[in-house]
Amino acid sequence: MIDPRRLAFDIDGVLANTMRLFLDILREVYGINHIAYDDITRYHLETCLAVDPAIISAATERIIDGNYPCRLAPFAGVERVLKRLHAYGPIELVTARPHLGPIRTWIDQLLPPERYRVEIATTGRFDTKPEVLKAKKKTWFVEDRLDTCFLMQEHNITPVVFIQPWNRRPHPFMEIDGWRQLERLIHWSREDSPLDDR
Repeated sequence: MIDPRRLAFDIDGVLANTMRLFLDILREVYGINHIAYDDITRYHLETCLAVDPAIISAATERIIDGNYPCRLAPFAGVERVLKRLHAYGPIELVTARPHLGPIRTWIDQLLPPERYRVEIATTGRFDTKPEVLKAKKKTWFVEDRLDTCFLMQEHNITPVVFIQPWNRRPHPFMEIDGWRQLERLIHWSREDSPLDDR
């Protein structure tokens, strides 16, 4: 069972359905309609998509800068689980984004700062995530990038793989297929409300 006080999260591909937004940008901005979500079989998009790398780069920059006409949606159950977790301390998020940019506003809309404390660390690189987690005394991390999960393991941080089409190669880690399943794996205290079907 996962200790809620020791748990932290990646943002893109775990909280935020960023690849769905990427596909929406391809369609709405660049008129590219032939790519499906399940076509994204590698984290490095240039290696798996029949799309001009310059367009992939431009669409990615739009996501980071918040320059897109579409909605960035959370995965189902994100708000419910994070609000339950807040009873155990601040919500800790660690992202390889180079700067907060619009993701801070997005998180504040999800969890209003007047009620919920959310700490976001932007590392700019995947390989510095373990340092941040160790400093915050986190021993569990929910992540969608397998290379980062292997790195976490090397630093004695237990990764939990958020299942996505781009992480479907063999690995030894715990997996979840959504926030509902994650909620069932967390060791909630007796004082916390029991899990139900809400």
